[in-house]
Amino acid sequence: MLRLTAGLIAADEGRITIAGLPVTGARKDACMVFQNFGLLPWRTVLSNVEFPLEIDGVGASERRDIARHFIELVGLSAFTEHFPHELSGGMQQRVGIARALMRKPILIFMDEPFGALDAQTREQLQEDFLAIWSRTGATVIFVTHSIDEALILSDRIFVFDTAPGRLHAVVDSPVAGERLGGDVRTHPDFGKCRAELRNMLRSEP
Repeated sequence: MLRLTAGLIAADEGRITIAGLPVTGARKDACMVFQNFGLLPWRTVLSNVEFPLEIDGVGASERRDIARHFIELVGLSAFTEHFPHELSGGMQQRVGIARALMRKPILIFMDEPFGALDAQTREQLQEDFLAIWSRTGATVIFVTHSIDEALILSDRIFVFDTAPGRLHAVVDSPVAGERLGGDVRTHPDFGKCRAELRNMLRSEP
């Protein structure tokens, strides 16, 4: 579903629109953040982040200024000249997020971007991403297999069945209004909604 909406693969039937326009292929204002980071190993942090605007033909000085802005936004200003192998997994994913923001997208697609990280780094990056997202104005479609992560990051949760993938339920997060600047895990409705979502997934045939 994520790749269909991003225009990376074509639907066999049906119609997908973004802002009223049909999706016929990848769009510059809809960017993807992958689980495997997808950084170019021979490029520095700065060079990786500026790459989308390099493809677009933006001049070197302008694209580097924009890249430095987004690198600062994700907290990596001290690492602009580092290569991917010199960074932790969490830092590499921050580079991927900064690169996705370069074209100031209206939509960001995130394919389990924190799934490969250790638990502590994953929790920290969830909180950091919320702060970053709040400054962009973009809509995020985020795929995760973690119920906690879905509750922490989402306004609305779409629960899918498997084989074939069908939409099982749509749940408005009861803690969405508390997620910026607070620990939603302590919210009284967090555990209740978590149990409801778990029961939905366990009820799959």
